[in-house]
Amino acid sequence: MLSWGDYISIDIHQTDLKLTSYIKNKLAPFNLAPEQNLILMLLWELDGLSQNDIAEKLDKDKTNIARMVLNLERKGFIKRTVSQHDRRSLKVNLTEKGRALGNKIIPITEEFNHLVTHGITEEELKELSRILKKMRENAR
Repeated sequence: MLSWGDYISIDIHQTDLKLTSYIKNKLAPFNLAPEQNLILMLLWELDGLSQNDIAEKLDKDKTNIARMVLNLERKGFIKRTVSQHDRRSLKVNLTEKGRALGNKIIPITEEFNHLVTHGITEEELKELSRILKKMRENAR
């Protein structure tokens, strides 16, 4: 039987809690939750994604994405429109307020990424990413 410290899932969970807590505090002044920030990060890179595209890219339930998108719309960061190509699909675009927010948030996320990857080589990061992806696939 494995001892408590031998479960890799505990290490991952504790790391996730620390990282999420840190970034949550950094985003709090902007009235932004970490998961909402993930949506905005996608849109700052590729504006105009559909809600379905966002759910797929973030590997999240469509209902949760719809709720988060609605909250971001209420905050004035995005707007939703019916897609011209598929009337059943909602397209998500940044507003001016949402674009401007990127100028404040992107440096925070880049600083955070630098902080958590300090002392880790590019090769180690690629290997970690590969292993975590494999673990996610195993859990499916």
